[in-house]
Amino acid sequence: MDFANILIQLLNSVQYGLLLFMLAAGLTLIFGIMGVVNLAHGSFYMLGAYLAWSLSALTGSLVVAIVGGAVLSVVFGLLLEKLLFRHFYRRDHLDQVLLTFGLIYIFEEMRSIVWGDDVHAVKIPDLLSASIPLTDNLSYPVYRLFMSGVCVVLAVGLYLLISKTRLGMKIRAGAFNHDMTEALGVNIKRIHAIVFALGVGLAAIAGMIAAPIASVYPNMGSQVLIMCFVVVVIGGIGSVRGALISALLVGFVDTFGKVLLPQVSGMLIYMLMAAVLLWKPEGLFKQ
Repeated sequence: MDFANILIQLLNSVQYGLLLFMLAAGLTLIFGIMGVVNLAHGSFYMLGAYLAWSLSALTGSLVVAIVGGAVLSVVFGLLLEKLLFRHFYRRDHLDQVLLTFGLIYIFEEMRSIVWGDDVHAVKIPDLLSASIPLTDNLSYPVYRLFMSGVCVVLAVGLYLLISKTRLGMKIRAGAFNHDMTEALGVNIKRIHAIVFALGVGLAAIAGMIAAPIASVYPNMGSQVLIMCFVVVVIGGIGSVRGALISALLVGFVDTFGKVLLPQVSGMLIYMLMAAVLLWKPEGLFKQ
């Protein structure tokens, strides 16, 4: 493999890892702060992809579709948390698993009713449809760089929100000791609603920016959910920093595994997870 091919695979692994981080960050926040095992998290990714397809067709602009879809997904997250998830925080994890597993079927049926069961393509904006030449016969799509850039901006924004703001301080306090934080006067219900909506929004944005290269199709959320849980387990449940490092590691192993070891590429991610758990059963980083 020459340098140009290695560079392409490195860029692909970083882009894939950052996309996984967008999904895993929301999932690990929801579990780490709210204690909810959300098996329906992949459905929010699917929701984002379908919103990108329908809104881009309606407005003629993918960027407008992403911004509008992000707002709609956050509002949807706030409503879902208030109407449903809020009543399961103190319940057993089995109850949460059954609830969110049932939501997968509900969301899939709603998707079928609203958007149908066909596979759809989302057009890449003309401004981002070019490719950067690396050699005489190899190039790299500008849109993939755009995806990585969006993920980096959101990752930095998430870090600043959690580490440098009063809201982030309350979120960290709620994750460390829920009861004490509430006793100190923090509206923990509002914090839960914000965190859940943020997780839904991140997953939906991941689906929206991935739609032009992955297409939009039924059950697409179920395929990313397993990989998302792998990232969370490797990084450490509740750790956003662990989710980022784990996602990049998984992206690297998965991308290069498919190129160098295609016969066993499907096993490599789970072998990596097993190795990490044998070394550090709590994951790479504790909450």
